[in-house]
Amino acid sequence: MSFFRLILVFVTVLFFTPTASAQITWMSWGEAVSANKKEPKKLLIDVYTEWCGWCKKMDKNVFTDPVIEAYVKENFYAVKFNAEQKEAIKYDGHTFNFNANASSRGVHDLAVALLDSRMSYPSIVYLDENRDRISISPGFKPADKFINELNFIHGGHYKTKTYEEYLKARGK
Repeated sequence: MSFFRLILVFVTVLFFTPTASAQITWMSWGEAVSANKKEPKKLLIDVYTEWCGWCKKMDKNVFTDPVIEAYVKENFYAVKFNAEQKEAIKYDGHTFNFNANASSRGVHDLAVALLDSRMSYPSIVYLDENRDRISISPGFKPADKFINELNFIHGGHYKTKTYEEYLKARGK
């Protein structure tokens, strides 16, 4: 292989291989709230369960997409929140606990609050810089659709139009 071809292969691999630094930095609820107080950003909360097949598909196919990884890392504090976790969470003077009687498997009270009791997995909950809810987005979305949703939320378009109006204006 000529020296020129070797350099071309190296540059191609360097620029087109996702790096570990682009990966989404998943935070706990407490970490995201603390980070948000220091440097306000919107929060993206992935509410999931261990048994949810579509949640695993989002993890494998969407949250690992290099475009999604970079966009989320740059513009949001990302929280992975297991709706069935057992640990209590203290937030805004209230303690949220696991409620074993809420469903056949039980559910965490914070997940119920975030999702307005509409327990569907996966669900992405978006909060603004003041930690007020912007939107609940249930269901699996492929990366090419999810990036539109991320742009809609991050760009503040939700303040002036519906998601459908936003997509129509963008020709999607």
